[in-house]
Amino acid sequence: MPYIAVTALSHTGLIRDHNEDSLVVGPWTLCGTVTENPQTLLFPLGTPLVVAVADGIGGQPAGEVASALVVRQLASFGPSLDSEEAVRDALNVCNDAVYAAADGNPELVAMGTTVAGAVVLAESLLAFNVGDSRVLDATGNGLRQVSVDDSPPLAPGRRTTSLVTQALGGARRFSAITPHVTTAPLSAGDRYLVCTDGLTDPVTEDALDSLLRVHNDCRAAFELWKAAIEAGGPDNITLAMVRIGE
Repeated sequence: MPYIAVTALSHTGLIRDHNEDSLVVGPWTLCGTVTENPQTLLFPLGTPLVVAVADGIGGQPAGEVASALVVRQLASFGPSLDSEEAVRDALNVCNDAVYAAADGNPELVAMGTTVAGAVVLAESLLAFNVGDSRVLDATGNGLRQVSVDDSPPLAPGRRTTSLVTQALGGARRFSAITPHVTTAPLSAGDRYLVCTDGLTDPVTEDALDSLLRVHNDCRAAFELWKAAIEAGGPDNITLAMVRIGE
């Protein structure tokens, strides 16, 4: 019987004093805390399964509150996320919820978060994002980014930027979003990496690709995390490996 293996971890990194990332895998959420080791969960292939990361916007209040709110909302939608329209609607509800939670609370005003993830269906995968967290297809020869970075153009010689052009929340006044959602066919052996920029900023795509060519599941997650730490661990690191098995 086909199944979905999801291996995930979340870590503070070496510089930040707390974790503002959150994670959802089906009904399970991990919010603002740290996993000591990668954890693998198995699910039957069929009912829609959401796997997503949310990265609270640094330098603004309560990023961990915004990211936790979003992943819990996505977990609650669960099996209803069966189409691109359903995913877009859910992300708009998440955006509304972040602004509603911040309304009238000085400690939460302008809190915001990015989000990126995948909904695994019986025969296809819905990749989605708002902000600069990423979804990468690790199935073929070489990584292929299927999410769309909401970032301003990079300056010459720069590979990364901490700026985002849209997020869930993140402003004092309500701002609508335009979620990125795409559909791809799915078959046994397919692999996807969902991660925050705490992984992709310090570690190049070529380095990620090299590790994923030789490792699966827990070992892959551990080696990706280790690469980010060895590159200085400048930000929170949250990732989920999704693999379709038989």
